[in-house]
Amino acid sequence: MAAISGGRRARGGTINYWPGFVDALSTLLLAIIFLISVFMLGQFFLAREISSRDTVLDRLNRQIAELTDLLALERSSHRTTQESVTALQSTLQAAEAERSRLQGLVASGGDAQARASELNAAVEAERQATGRALTQVELLTQQIAAMRRQLAALEEALAASENRDRESQARIADLGSRLNVALAQRVQELARYRSDFFGRLRQILGNRQDIRIVGDRFVFQSEVLFPAGQASLRPEAGPEIDRVASAILELNREIPPDIPWVLRVDGHTDQRPIATAQFPSNWALSSARAIAVVQALIARGVPPQHLVAAGFGEFQPLDTGTSEEAYARNRRIELKLTER
Repeated sequence: MAAISGGRRARGGTINYWPGFVDALSTLLLAIIFLISVFMLGQFFLAREISSRDTVLDRLNRQIAELTDLLALERSSHRTTQESVTALQSTLQAAEAERSRLQGLVASGGDAQARASELNAAVEAERQATGRALTQVELLTQQIAAMRRQLAALEEALAASENRDRESQARIADLGSRLNVALAQRVQELARYRSDFFGRLRQILGNRQDIRIVGDRFVFQSEVLFPAGQASLRPEAGPEIDRVASAILELNREIPPDIPWVLRVDGHTDQRPIATAQFPSNWALSSARAIAVVQALIARGVPPQHLVAAGFGEFQPLDTGTSEEAYARNRRIELKLTER
């Protein structure tokens, strides 16, 4: 770490805090991005659970409305039947009273006897009608009881659905909390390993103007590794690649296997166009240089699953000027330790 402190001192002897600030800011940005992803994932599961619950609630509400209409209809029929029974009972009582009166007059003549027989027949018919009405009332009562039981079952199903929804929301909240804790731990661990890795590279490569730390990246000027306009490594670049590979292999032994880290090798060019048979654009040149560095590291034993090659062409400049110094600053190879 003393090498890092030494590497972060400016020429005038004052301490340059900017690299450390940018390193902390990038770590915070990674954490924020992951938290946003977790929030979106929680929102997705919550939206799916709420949509499922709303569908069930809509279906249950429609069934309850249908049962309510049917129950109102049955109650109306029940009241009509009860009124009919009451009217029939009143008619029966009147007929029985009339029959009793006529039986008292039966001795007065045959016409009275015939009238009594007719009234008896009418009373019997009324009794049968009353019996049928009572049977219908009993059937309606049973149907109403069955509908009440079905309504109670629907209410239980609705309560169970609401309970499942509450449990699902609790599980989503717990998952988000655990993911946040895991994210914070992984970010802290990777930040520590990144700091150690850059410190080792600074100690190995020394304080050179053409090799420096910019933010969370270790930057090589292209001329250190490649001839102008080419993607084949210089022979004298071999020792530099050896030192970088040695630091990566040491880091690989220390990082736990459950941390999905990669070393991203980024190629950059200046803004001046190139159009050759081998490199029709700056995209092609920057990508070819990044791939060449990755292949050199693999040849020295670095696991390929921990390496990524990326070409950015001229579209990520460090200096927007048009001087030779600005062009030289923008022609570079960057190493960034990050998550896969």
